[in-house]
Amino acid sequence: MPIGSVAIIGTRGYPSFYGGFETLIRKLAPFLADRGWDVSVYGRPGTTDDCASDRHPQVESITTRGIESKTMSTLTYGASSVLDAARRRPDVALVMNVANGYWLPALKARRIPTVINVDGIEWERAKWGTLAKTVFKSGAQMTARFGDVLVCDSHEIASYWRENFRRDSVFIAYGGDIPSRKLPTVKGLRRQGYALMVARFVPENTVSEFVDAAETLSDLHDIVIVGSSGYGGPLDDKVRALSQRRERVIWMGQIADDSKLFSLWQNAGTYFHGHSVGGTNPALVQAMACGAPTVARNTVYNREVLEDSGVFVAPDPGDIANAIHSVMNSPQLQRSLGIGAQERAQAVYQWDDICAHYENTLRVAMRSKTRGCG
Repeated sequence: MPIGSVAIIGTRGYPSFYGGFETLIRKLAPFLADRGWDVSVYGRPGTTDDCASDRHPQVESITTRGIESKTMSTLTYGASSVLDAARRRPDVALVMNVANGYWLPALKARRIPTVINVDGIEWERAKWGTLAKTVFKSGAQMTARFGDVLVCDSHEIASYWRENFRRDSVFIAYGGDIPSRKLPTVKGLRRQGYALMVARFVPENTVSEFVDAAETLSDLHDIVIVGSSGYGGPLDDKVRALSQRRERVIWMGQIADDSKLFSLWQNAGTYFHGHSVGGTNPALVQAMACGAPTVARNTVYNREVLEDSGVFVAPDPGDIANAIHSVMNSPQLQRSLGIGAQERAQAVYQWDDICAHYENTLRVAMRSKTRGCG
């Protein structure tokens, strides 16, 4: 007999390599299945890799329908997933993203306890217009009202929810994989000879400022940029133009191959992390686990994660260029930053501990039908 059944709602599916939530579910779903849970993961058409070598055969993937657009996809796929879950009645639902807060009453009506990962503060992201920000803020209010257990991956995010929504939460960070060996450099690159940025192309990730800094940095250093907006737009155009104009700027687009990404982080001379909104960022944690010497935008979230194992800068092209240049020119600083980051990742951001914490939280929610917090 399984321990219980859990429906996971709000990601692109299992196994998917799209972003942070998808990476979490690639780790958590097999962990729960191995521990005796009946696991179902809701997803979208064409966003999973059913032939992935690490796909767990006992994790059920359920595809639902929605509207595939920048503004409507999360809401519509969330709605169809919740309706199907309400029909199936799992013992507990793990819901990702407060935009799905609108649909929590349907789960509550069926007496399905919910654990909600609230993610970052979406309504403060520059990529969203006024309507989308309002939708996310209202979804957060619905989450605060109808969610049973809230999960925050950052102490700063937890404080925000306590102060603004009067809800406590369970703190569960994010994990990183420490590579078991030193990976070879990606073809055409030199070990510690390039500065790296890995990010979705949205304004709050300091992409434009990094590209401006790269214009100067590429006189002396190779620059590798990983990511895209996913929908095209001015930031994609700006990166493309720079890579065409500057031979030492290499734009790799989105990368789904973990081993290639890990190699890029492991062998980078400097990794720039420009994310400014959100809690514990998955890319930052994985860069730390790979021992990447990190220059990060100076935010409370990045400081919470890195502590003293990073160099912090203002979102200014000159500051970014100067900091990266200093790290690139100092093997001793590269080494100390890399070792410090990896040691912190090993101590705080390990997947086994994080998955175990999620399982315990699901058990607690499953045993209790009352509205509350951890």
